[in-house]
Amino acid sequence: MKGGGVEHFVTRRQVEFADTDSGGVVHFSRYLIFMETAEHQFLASRGIDVDTRIQGKRVSWPRVSARCSYSRPLVFGDQIQIEVTVVRCGRTSMTYAFVLRRGDEEVACGEMTSVCCVIEPDGRFTAIPIPEELSVRLDGGGSGS
Repeated sequence: MKGGGVEHFVTRRQVEFADTDSGGVVHFSRYLIFMETAEHQFLASRGIDVDTRIQGKRVSWPRVSARCSYSRPLVFGDQIQIEVTVVRCGRTSMTYAFVLRRGDEEVACGEMTSVCCVIEPDGRFTAIPIPEELSVRLDGGGSGS
């Protein structure tokens, strides 16, 4: 990514009954959970835990921005594909674009920005530059496993 490449990741899931509202469609808030789960799966595919220890410090990736636009409703049982694209890898943050599809039909799209942070012992979050050992994995340099 630092070299200008664009990272893509695709995952699939089924819409569960618990994802739906009283109208029988997926509740708007669940799309953000679908996107966050896909982000976590992308990171895991690179050998990165979303809550890990680096040099004795707890490091995580809280969201600082999230948005989603909806074009078609999803319902219980739908099989969906979530496409994740890293659109920006900055010094301290990652911005992802998401496209959610049912078959060939786009049902929603969104974007999230996550910041690499140390979680301090008192619970405060402090943004840090993405550690080199994570940066290498994000650039496709191995899973570290």
